[in-house]
Amino acid sequence: MRVRRPLRSPLAVALSLALFPVAAASAQSPDRTDPARLDRVVVTADPFGDRTVDDIVQPVTVVSGESLDDRRAGTIGEVLDGLPGVANASFGPGVGRPVVRGQQGSRVVVLEDGLGTGDVSGEGADHAIGIDAERARQIEVFRGPATLLYGSGAAGGVVNVRSGRFSPESGDSTRIDLEGRYSDNGADRTGRVELEQPLGTGFVLRGDYTARRSNDFSIDGFQEEGQTEGFRNRLQNSSVDTDSGSLTGVFRGERGFVGLGLSRWETDYGIPEVFDPQRVRGDGSDEFERIEAEAERYDLRAELLDPMPGFTALRFKAAYTRFEQAELEYDFSRSTGELEDIEEEAEFLNKEWDARLELVHAPIAGMRGVVGLQLNDRDFFADVPEDEDEYYYVRPNRTRTTALFLLEELPTGFGRLEFGARVERTRTSARDIFNNDVDGVTGPDGDFLPFPEAIDRRSFTPVSLSAGSIIDVGTDLHLRLAATRAQRAPSPEQLYAFGRHAAAGTFEVGNPELSKETYTNFEVGLDRHVGAFRFDATLFYNRASDYIFLASVDDGTGNPVQVNDIGNRAGEGATVGCAPGDGGLCRLRNQLVFNQQSDASFYGAEFGASLDLGGAARPFVLRGSGDLVRGRLRGDGGNLPRITPSRLGVGFDTRFDAVRLSADYMRVNSQTRLGVAEDETEGFNLVSFDLTWSPEAWGGNTALFLRGRNLLNEDGRLHQSFLKDDAPILGRAFIAGFRVGFGG
Repeated sequence: MRVRRPLRSPLAVALSLALFPVAAASAQSPDRTDPARLDRVVVTADPFGDRTVDDIVQPVTVVSGESLDDRRAGTIGEVLDGLPGVANASFGPGVGRPVVRGQQGSRVVVLEDGLGTGDVSGEGADHAIGIDAERARQIEVFRGPATLLYGSGAAGGVVNVRSGRFSPESGDSTRIDLEGRYSDNGADRTGRVELEQPLGTGFVLRGDYTARRSNDFSIDGFQEEGQTEGFRNRLQNSSVDTDSGSLTGVFRGERGFVGLGLSRWETDYGIPEVFDPQRVRGDGSDEFERIEAEAERYDLRAELLDPMPGFTALRFKAAYTRFEQAELEYDFSRSTGELEDIEEEAEFLNKEWDARLELVHAPIAGMRGVVGLQLNDRDFFADVPEDEDEYYYVRPNRTRTTALFLLEELPTGFGRLEFGARVERTRTSARDIFNNDVDGVTGPDGDFLPFPEAIDRRSFTPVSLSAGSIIDVGTDLHLRLAATRAQRAPSPEQLYAFGRHAAAGTFEVGNPELSKETYTNFEVGLDRHVGAFRFDATLFYNRASDYIFLASVDDGTGNPVQVNDIGNRAGEGATVGCAPGDGGLCRLRNQLVFNQQSDASFYGAEFGASLDLGGAARPFVLRGSGDLVRGRLRGDGGNLPRITPSRLGVGFDTRFDAVRLSADYMRVNSQTRLGVAEDETEGFNLVSFDLTWSPEAWGGNTALFLRGRNLLNEDGRLHQSFLKDDAPILGRAFIAGFRVGFGG
């Protein structure tokens, strides 16, 4: 039996020793003045290091300040859900992965302070992103292909979570920040503490710790789509238990800084499933799945100004991450309902180095630019440790990537031009597997597909090119035009998967012969970010050649084919002679999906707008937003699966002295454009509010808040989620909390 360890790494010990005396001293120094609010928000994932949203050709959304405070949630997907072009692919409250323009998984790269998270979230829809969403001080979302800057995995977009841990700027004295919140839905409670301790003029020490605990969450009605009996109003096996902490030191000088950091993240969450082993209230399962994961990460950040003639800045980033994950099956007795066994069905281990060097050159003929080098070495392992024979969902593999990139910017009389290029070399190899438990599966064409014991090494050379322009239309309007040719190498799970992915409820089959994907993306946008009326609107068309997607197999009735744990369908192999209710290999509990390749197109629109209707004393801002994305196969014109439905939203912000109020309504429309073996998803309405009190008499650093989510208690399903038929969105929730800061 695997027992989850508490957070007892050297990081936790050091952080505990550091926090106690600092907290005691800071609690006696409540006076602190908020720093002046900066209108210029720099996009830190941009390699120039000094550009704002108005300066970048590609559509970028930055969430920070009060907007980020109102969006605080347990996962990155939840935080960003509802932004134009961005949705949440929930697999229960423990998993929230961002979907950008209908694309998700390994095509949307999530960065922590500019480097990849080093987790296994791309290897399964049920896998959490190994990052503490509470640590975010700014989140930057690049919508559309961002392969030029961050590699072939960023074919769908990039999400950069900036923590501020490595900032060379700090206050003059000790600072401590505390935050806590409680939701009545699931008794979901989160607590966080951050400290900053300057030590002399050239060194600052930072630490943070976050803990989240919840019970099972409430929903409206039955959990499963089509369920008519059993438990109601409860999302079974949805509790979450997460701990996260970091310790960072930054050395700073006149020409730059060096930062060293250690962070640790642990989580234990359930995969929602109707559970009723004795069938007291219906035909429920006698087991459920839970996932335990932990990550330890070491970071180095450095910047040197004027490093050599002709260059204005040198930046270096490096990180090593060790990520472990176990998928556990809890088996209960049908006769007594008691726990009988905990089986470790799958174990993942990912060890990853990621390093990035950027050199900003001085203007040449008026043009400035960045040249960069990125290296990545990923060693991935996954198996079923309790199986007597060798069995792998994704066979062990190693992937090494080397890339060179260049980005140039030229100011013009009408605005600015931008162009860039990236050349990447990816080499991947997988272990030979003999005597595997799985012999093979029957493919969509009826032919038997044997398990490949040996797979040749693969090499890919993705090349990405981009060109764009920002055209000043008058003094306030910007017209943006961009074209990108991006290539993406297949991910290891797309190449090497062949087996049951327990917690996801799928039997996935990869294809070692997959080729590169090629994207030709066009963007046109118009924005106005000053004045009483502000807006940002974008149209995009993304033509994908050899697009890889997970395709279900129709069983002839419009439903997906289900197989047992070794890939047999009903009436095949180990399922012959099975009677209804038989367990073991008679259980057809895995949806059969294949990694297929076909030409596809994505196109759509996104917009956001705000209008100031109030005055300085009583501001009132009316907001509107919406998005639409279509994903189609170009060959037969069929729809791609799990495409986000269109959405429309309105809201307002106002302020009464120390009280700030926001309210929002969003309509998530039905999705009727379906892929193979997909079911239609009905539309639903989301109503929410945020009420915050920040009294200046308390120093301006204290806030008490109350939030309401899903006030209509809707029973909505997220079409972009693999789990939509097994779990709806969470029901009505009221969240109360506080933020307070001392010192600084």
